[in-house]
Amino acid sequence: MKNNEFLKAAGIVAAGMLTVNAHAQTKTNAKTDQKKPNIIFILADDLGYAEIGCNGSDKYKTPNIDKLASDGIRFTNAYASPLSGPSRATLLSGRYAFRTGATNQDACSEVFSASEMLIPSYLKPAGYVSTSIGKWGQLLLGPAEFGFDDYLRFYGSGVYWSTPEKIQKYRSNGNDLVLKDKEYMPDLMHKQLVEFLSKNKEKPFFAYYPLSHVHGEIRPTPDSKSNSDNYVDNIVYMDKLVGMLRSELDKLKLSENTILIFFSDNGTANGHAEAATIGGRRLIGQKGKMEEGGSLEPLIVYWPNVTPKGKVSHDLISSTDFLPTFAEIAGVTLPKDKILDGQSFNAQIHGEKGNPRTSLFVQLANNYWVRNAGWKLNQDGQLFDMSKAPFEEIPVAADTKNPAAIAARTSLQAELDRLNPRGGYIDQGDGTGRHSNKDKKAEKREIRKEAKKKQAN
Repeated sequence: MKNNEFLKAAGIVAAGMLTVNAHAQTKTNAKTDQKKPNIIFILADDLGYAEIGCNGSDKYKTPNIDKLASDGIRFTNAYASPLSGPSRATLLSGRYAFRTGATNQDACSEVFSASEMLIPSYLKPAGYVSTSIGKWGQLLLGPAEFGFDDYLRFYGSGVYWSTPEKIQKYRSNGNDLVLKDKEYMPDLMHKQLVEFLSKNKEKPFFAYYPLSHVHGEIRPTPDSKSNSDNYVDNIVYMDKLVGMLRSELDKLKLSENTILIFFSDNGTANGHAEAATIGGRRLIGQKGKMEEGGSLEPLIVYWPNVTPKGKVSHDLISSTDFLPTFAEIAGVTLPKDKILDGQSFNAQIHGEKGNPRTSLFVQLANNYWVRNAGWKLNQDGQLFDMSKAPFEEIPVAADTKNPAAIAARTSLQAELDRLNPRGGYIDQGDGTGRHSNKDKKAEKREIRKEAKKKQAN
């Protein structure tokens, strides 16, 4: 696979931002007799770019996801934060982490505010009913508190079966439940999603479907054989669920008016990244790292009779772009007093050129970078030549005389200056992007211990 499939030349003018109000307002739809399109957003967990067949994976076969790509449009340059919590907070809010405080996993519940608006709240004024089925992860509160009308959430990540050692609990529409013996969480999620679709087939709906697959602990699927590779089996089962969903949409006669989006929250996890190759080469980096393998995600969009079949787009896409794209599709005018970092790519979904991004920004903890089609600049001022991405990132000397590199540095630094990440929330975690500051946590524990001693005396 040629490198230019991943990136094609683009300008280096800073991407524009959208601004929004605290409440979305609905546009007048000229076609009032036509139902707005349904939106189903499938979010895989820890699935890297090189783990689906249509992206050129050497090892993994995903025929249903590949069919989605051949029916719709596949994007080769879609990016998210390299860890789950910050990735989901950014995706659902349409805002970069330095604006919301979701800079590390723990901060997604400790700093990320209930005052943030997520996708369903923006779509509700346009008549959309919504569900969140699957992983809620590190996010604050629960789906209902952020505007979802229906939900099933499990606790933690990688939930598949209950075992004698660990009984898995979950919550569905206000009810606390236990995953029964021989009950498979991904099948339970699929069942509730189908029930939601059946119940709301006459309304426009938004379904956020964050899967269990393929987050560890990797366990056998209902289809696994005794001697099979469980990780391969999990990818196969995830792909099977995509096919089952499309079949259910056909049965319910919802296919023609439903947009399907397939994306992942971050790159391949450690322990599986070495096997995730394209043409015998692994992506540089992995989950939790700032290189391509941590943030480059598979992205497929299928909108019947709208997306050109089998199209491949090399435009830059940020996870913040989903919110304004869905708002445009739904006919929602985004208000004007809260900064959104996303940029709609609805035109590209229609097969048009549109107004593609010229740069995008990714952050984890206090590490971040901004990039365009050919270059990346990080928080330390290190410039990288991305002509061999996603397999290599080539450091560029600070005193380079290369005119293209000098121009890229100037442009990307101007974009960082405009965004001003250091002027927002500064990460107070342990530096990994995973945890709050452990020293501060230990200090708080000691204070609590002393308080308890005093109470006891």
